[in-house]
Amino acid sequence: MQRLVILGSTGSVGQSTLDVVALHPERFAITALTANTNVDIMLAQCKQFQPQTVVMSEPSAADRLQQELASIGLGHIEVKSGVDALCQVASSDGCDAVMSAIVGAAGLMPTLKAVQAAKRVLIANKEPLVMTGDLFMREAGKSGAVILPIDSEHNAIFQCLPVDQHKRGVRNVHLTASGGPFLGRTWQDLSTVTPAQACAHPNWSMGHKISIDSATMMNKGLELIEAAALFGLPAQQVNIVMHPQSIIHSMVEYIDGSFLAQLGSPDMKIPIAHSLSWPDRIESGAKTLDITEIARLDFQKPDMENLPCLRLARRAADEGGSAPAVLNASNEIAVEAFLAGRIAFTDIPTVIEAAMNAVGHCDISDIENVLNIDHEAREVAIAQLDSLS
Repeated sequence: MQRLVILGSTGSVGQSTLDVVALHPERFAITALTANTNVDIMLAQCKQFQPQTVVMSEPSAADRLQQELASIGLGHIEVKSGVDALCQVASSDGCDAVMSAIVGAAGLMPTLKAVQAAKRVLIANKEPLVMTGDLFMREAGKSGAVILPIDSEHNAIFQCLPVDQHKRGVRNVHLTASGGPFLGRTWQDLSTVTPAQACAHPNWSMGHKISIDSATMMNKGLELIEAAALFGLPAQQVNIVMHPQSIIHSMVEYIDGSFLAQLGSPDMKIPIAHSLSWPDRIESGAKTLDITEIARLDFQKPDMENLPCLRLARRAADEGGSAPAVLNASNEIAVEAFLAGRIAFTDIPTVIEAAMNAVGHCDISDIENVLNIDHEAREVAIAQLDSLS
């Protein structure tokens, strides 16, 4: 029985994780669930999975949940709030594995605490690796934590590498990108795009922030940076290839000319099930891919001149050091502003580039250094928003 903590259980990845867990009650026990403020979904999850502890980001949400649980006879479930409580459940002796599915930089500290506590960490939020790079993986090396990627692209690479995960004979890795809802359109044509249009991904069902990142292609840029850190590769060995069908999730190219690719339906339950059971395999509940129904598989190089967010991410990957943290922080501010109607879709890279140009470049020495850089980049990005308003 694997004791599991899910950070971000009310989001799309968290809910998919619980769908897989529900198929295998003999294998998994939920010890803690965490969420931002969605009390209704969390209440339903508590009824079904009976965790020992729940953590909500906001005290008001925690208070409401506690009252709701008491009213239905589940008052024994401990309800906490805040970042410290997130870190406590992620590093608790009472869990074996942690699903890290909190969107954005908010997931950094609890994920890092899980790594330092030598947990089996299933990492779905790319921000901890983007922000800290080698620092994060060094912490895993020191503690003995096992890091298993949940992003479909990184999970595909993981499956295509040798069993011992050494990079013997690897020439390049190729991350596939669907292109999102605006594939084939020029950047200049997107100035009037609405949040609803940008969130309408043709293949995947995701939260708003990740959907916007997919529409700008920033999501793929963050994945590029994450892949380099996760697999210990130079950024120059990580390539992006456009693949609108989202059937091949990524490929590993070897020096002998071989390409190994992982295929599957576009359903996050597949990489989740793989990582939950690794090195075994279990049923995921996802629709099985029928390769006879695939009419064609298309690939093309990304038009970097027409994809400013991806271009900025490549720049951050090449610069290394603090640049990815600045990129991530300013992107979060810009996406939040777009979703709130403060800026145009095409203003997102303008905000990011301003922050990257203004915040001084430095090496990442420790976690406090990362948090300071993150704070500075957000301040610069907010100031840039004011100039665009």
